[in-house]
Amino acid sequence: MPDDGERIAKVLARAGIASRRAVESMIEDGRVTLNGKTLTTPAVKVTSKDRITVDGKVVGEAERTRLWRYHKPDGLVTTHKDPQGRETVFEKLPKDMGRVISVGRLDLTSEGLLLLTNDGELARALELPATGWTRRYRARAFGDLTDEGIAKLKKGITAEGVNYGPIDVEVERKQGGNMWLLVSLKEGKNREVRKALNAVGLTVNRLIRTAYGPFQLGNLDKGEVGSVANRVLVDQCGHLLPKLKEQLTDDAGGGTAHAKAVTRKKPPMGDKRKSGGRPAGNKPGGKPAGKPEGRKR
Repeated sequence: MPDDGERIAKVLARAGIASRRAVESMIEDGRVTLNGKTLTTPAVKVTSKDRITVDGKVVGEAERTRLWRYHKPDGLVTTHKDPQGRETVFEKLPKDMGRVISVGRLDLTSEGLLLLTNDGELARALELPATGWTRRYRARAFGDLTDEGIAKLKKGITAEGVNYGPIDVEVERKQGGNMWLLVSLKEGKNREVRKALNAVGLTVNRLIRTAYGPFQLGNLDKGEVGSVANRVLVDQCGHLLPKLKEQLTDDAGGGTAHAKAVTRKKPPMGDKRKSGGRPAGNKPGGKPAGKPEGRKR
């Protein structure tokens, strides 16, 4: 932390407390103190000599930035505390992970890849539409998708008063009255896949996220967490958060080298696939696994 200090929201985000925006809300709610006094504004700079507490707990020095892949099962909400008392993603994580936050969300009935980090700055950088990373899904939907519907989605569609950007959809196979679709998009708005497909006459009854940018679900079992190796994290995200490059000088403790972080080995679903089938989410002529997508220069 610089001697002249940094904004408190940035410091708490880096410490993995929450995103900057969420930290600002916490300050407004009177949950943050600085040197024994309750803060009323986020427009404050702090240094390493200051004592900060959140909900009465002292915030220590920020740990090395880390990223995990998590195979979220359906039936869990992506929130730290649910008013309705439903089970949350964070209640199911290993206790030794410490406090982490999610990169975006998956809704209650959605499954698949959820990225987790202890650094709010990284979470925010990965969520920004400007990052340009593609989110890939496998969707099982009831109904029939026409060429006209595919063209509408590719152009961008309005559903329930919300404008969605281009969505690429490929019919993988049909199964009774359902069809399996490969869906790719870059925005990730709330329930975007379900609402957009509904606008062209489809009802999604299963949704699995298989990739978020260069990070793949791979063969993680449901409920399993995989640590992304430090070098992989820096290679894929260093252009988004330059401070990550400093971590290469201290690679110890960066997690086991995890090939699964960038490689998809089998479809993350219960249905059996025919031998020779394409890995989930890959499209003909698509980029090789592990190459960063949509990098802005």
